[in-house]
Amino acid sequence: MRLGSTSRSSDSSIRSSSSRMSFFAKGGEMSGLGEAIDRTLLSHLLKMFTALGMYSDSFEKPFLECTSEFYATEGVKYLQQSDIPDYLKHVEMRLQEEHERCILYLEANTRKPLIATTEKQLLQQHTSAILEKGFTMLMEANRVKDLSRIYTLFQRVDAIELLKQALSSYIRGTGQGIIMDEEKDKELVPFLLEFKASLDRILEESFAKNEAFSNTIKESFEHLINLRQNRPAELIAKFLDEKLRAGNKGTSEEELEGILDKVLVLFRFIQGKDVFEAFYKKDLAKRLLLGKSASIDAEKSMITKLKTECGSQFTNKLEGMFKDVELSKEINESFKQSSQARTKLPSGIEMSVHVLTTGYWPTYPPMDVKLPHELNVYQDIFKEFYLSKYSGRRLMWQNSLGHCVLKVEFPKGKKELAVSLFQSVVLMLFNDAQKLSFLDIKDSTGIEDKELRRTLQSLACGKVRVLQKTPKGRDVEDKDSFVFNDEFSAPLYRIKVNAIQMKETVEENTSTTERVFQDRQYQVDAAIVRIMKTRKTLSHTLLITELFQQLKFPIKPSDIKKRIESLIDREYLERDRSNPQIYNYLA
Repeated sequence: MRLGSTSRSSDSSIRSSSSRMSFFAKGGEMSGLGEAIDRTLLSHLLKMFTALGMYSDSFEKPFLECTSEFYATEGVKYLQQSDIPDYLKHVEMRLQEEHERCILYLEANTRKPLIATTEKQLLQQHTSAILEKGFTMLMEANRVKDLSRIYTLFQRVDAIELLKQALSSYIRGTGQGIIMDEEKDKELVPFLLEFKASLDRILEESFAKNEAFSNTIKESFEHLINLRQNRPAELIAKFLDEKLRAGNKGTSEEELEGILDKVLVLFRFIQGKDVFEAFYKKDLAKRLLLGKSASIDAEKSMITKLKTECGSQFTNKLEGMFKDVELSKEINESFKQSSQARTKLPSGIEMSVHVLTTGYWPTYPPMDVKLPHELNVYQDIFKEFYLSKYSGRRLMWQNSLGHCVLKVEFPKGKKELAVSLFQSVVLMLFNDAQKLSFLDIKDSTGIEDKELRRTLQSLACGKVRVLQKTPKGRDVEDKDSFVFNDEFSAPLYRIKVNAIQMKETVEENTSTTERVFQDRQYQVDAAIVRIMKTRKTLSHTLLITELFQQLKFPIKPSDIKKRIESLIDREYLERDRSNPQIYNYLA
């Protein structure tokens, strides 16, 4: 009986200890009642359980159940009361505590289910809530350590896919507002550069350069940057123009090179690269012809980067523009040494000519102007020299691109004025006249009406007022008259008279975009004919699929259908008589 009694007493004691262990072990060094835990005693007790073969049923099972209940309650409560960084740190601390228990006094086999239970109740049950409550805040604040913590913890419960989805949603949602807001176009490229840099830093420091996360960033960023189709491509080209123009004081060659590399990253995401090329070429032409490049080395470096990225066909025209500029220098040197230049040129005038190959440069609308006699003579002599050296060619003067430096004698001192060719032609009229009306100037110069009004505005209504207009006012009217400004003075000897520019987004940008779309139509037609010539017969669906694979710009199926109809009308293709969804190639 004593043995039995003793046995029942021991069994009762064991159950009591087991229940209490499950409760106070969650408190680390202190029990739930605030009592200090004697880890040595616990270790001995559990070893006794093991020796008696009672560890698994009498201790481990109720211990894990109690652990699950404890953390289920704590997880809900702590998540409601804490912000996400604090909650993640708490989870990290709890997992470390459980790991230490396994080392100090629990059986080795308990470690895996214990950690899994803790992870399930503190993490797995709350992954969506954690992301919803705190992920955006962590991303916006660039909290790389906290993001690294969430990445590490989510790996433990196989929730990486959820984290990737949250990252994708954040990128698309954050950028969409500024991408779609036309009023923020000026801020768009700097925003994208900064946004991409922050994502790259988070990828490296928080997500361990995980390839899946890298792909998520690329896919989301590509979606984001192409939401407005062609506009970002245009804005990136304009941003580069701003950076490559002369006047970027305080920017070293190394810093400029770094900016070009960062912009190239954005360029890779653009689907309409032909739109970028068109605007980049237009702006490059202005920089080269007007001598506005901050650095020719930087210009060539950018073209090399584009060539590496897209191939020589993409940069062929850009490289041709540089070749023309270099060749023009040689032609001008040769002209100065020629007999025509030595014997026929009028004195007091120096002229430099850029000879542009039509296929390389943007298309410029011809603008007529009646040049002063001296400039006409110079042009004729150069034309005679050039055609004698390069027979079979034709020269067409682009007056709208010309610029001059005029030496002017004001009563208050001599000045040099850097002006456009049109400004120069207008000013030279006042060598022979004191006062001229708008209509007089129009008849004498032959400059197109809108261009003449802008030219006179720049000379009489801008910051540098070389002419005086009567009556005063910003706009130039038909009845206005102009006189040379005898009162003009300025501290500098050489002064640039800026032309009044049309808003580029209205006419020039529209024509550039239209040219791109026209080129795309030719490319679509050529691709359709190329595919059909090879395949002879093809269904509409397969033709569309092959076109999407070959074309390097986004295009709608409806637009492709229009090009197919056009080719049918021009008898390159025909519909199959038995099935209208099948096309046959007509040789």
